[in-house]
Amino acid sequence: MRRITPDRAWPLHDAASSRAVEAAAAAGLPPHTLMQRAGLAVARLALAIAPHARDVWIACGPGNNGGDGFEAAMHLQRWGKRATVTWAGDEAKTPADARASLQRARGAGVSFAEAPPAAFDLGIDALLGIGGARPLEGRIQAWARQLGAARAPVLAVDLPSGLATDTGTGDAVRATHTLSLLTLKPGLFTALGRDHAGQVWFDDLGISAPAQAPAAWLAGPPPAVPRPHASHKGTWGDVAVIGGAPGMAGAVLLAASAALHAGAGRVFVGALDERAAALDSAQPELMMRAWETLDLRAMSVACGCGGGEAVRAVLPKVLSTARALVLDADALNAIAADTQLQALLRARGQRGRATVITPHPLEAARLLGRGTADVQGDRLSAARDLAGRFACVAVLKGSGTVIAAPDRAPFINPTGNARLATPGTGDVLAGLMAARLGTSDDAQQAAAGAVFDHGLAADRWPPAETLTASALARGLVG
Repeated sequence: MRRITPDRAWPLHDAASSRAVEAAAAAGLPPHTLMQRAGLAVARLALAIAPHARDVWIACGPGNNGGDGFEAAMHLQRWGKRATVTWAGDEAKTPADARASLQRARGAGVSFAEAPPAAFDLGIDALLGIGGARPLEGRIQAWARQLGAARAPVLAVDLPSGLATDTGTGDAVRATHTLSLLTLKPGLFTALGRDHAGQVWFDDLGISAPAQAPAAWLAGPPPAVPRPHASHKGTWGDVAVIGGAPGMAGAVLLAASAALHAGAGRVFVGALDERAAALDSAQPELMMRAWETLDLRAMSVACGCGGGEAVRAVLPKVLSTARALVLDADALNAIAADTQLQALLRARGQRGRATVITPHPLEAARLLGRGTADVQGDRLSAARDLAGRFACVAVLKGSGTVIAAPDRAPFINPTGNARLATPGTGDVLAGLMAARLGTSDDAQQAAAGAVFDHGLAADRWPPAETLTASALARGLVG
């Protein structure tokens, strides 16, 4: 068992794949073995989370997730805890393994009650697990809400009940800890998952890595890129940042600052405001140019930051000529409204030109012609659809940012926090991504690495200091 931290990439398996892994594992073991291992793992983690807890409430559902809860209750009772089980099941309809665990819990002296205890030191959510795709109702819904409202720590078994395995959506238990069993599930890490799962732990129950291909990957840190002594600024690529329509100069400067501090060899700013200053005295390293004079064929371009309506006129040339391209903000809105620009975007992919789009959910909805709720209802699917439709890497921003590429498993990013919900941080990400794209042969890996490091910078931000986009850009390391 280990806590999931952003120190490596982890395979993520959807509900269908997880069930296949479980079936294959069970077929090679004596009956009831997996449930016994799962219950013991839950009990051990419960003890680690709340070693001094005396009263433990285990809310058990009608299926095998409830069986895991019975097993955990048995162990906790034997270890000197007062375990109280509430059970929303019918013994006549209970699966065989769960029924066996029910008898073991009764034999250990576990208390079974019709209602939750008035007070408890630890709650265990063993209501639904990956069977929780349906809406919560009746006693299960009431107990889920009581668990979520508890002041005591709450440990969810496999998934917080009510959280959809594949999408991270649903009216779910808000746990402080989740122990994912056999496989890690995508829903734990995107949409509502990070808020409801709390600290995620994983136990493979002694089963070797599954043969099933993962549905996605939880991104790990990008590989370190050493800077040889014999390199020069040309080694690290030229970045052009095009945007900054009248009244929005800050956005293009933030993106350019991020590219500069991320280690780009040279950074050019192509402002779309003719009255833009010819020098940023705070960052004299930035080179101001009329955007049309830039040789985009040799550059990694970030386009759209603060672009306003003016960006629409520059997009045909940018889409047709940029060597590598990050499209953000107003560039995406212009493309969503223009089928010819959409065709140019697809054509880049067909020519093998590295391209990344970075929509937030509303921009993604415009590009796909859907509602925002539909995009957020299945973020993995929406990101894959964007990547397939526009033949590019799609970075769907939000909690658990998804990085998808055509015909490849997407990444879900594990870093970042709500402090990034401040103006300009998206511009910083676009500039960082353009710098990474300029020196990479793999656009999806470059995009995933940029998203990871952008979030990690926010996670490491001193709690007492305000996180602003300009400070974030200066804090990046190339």
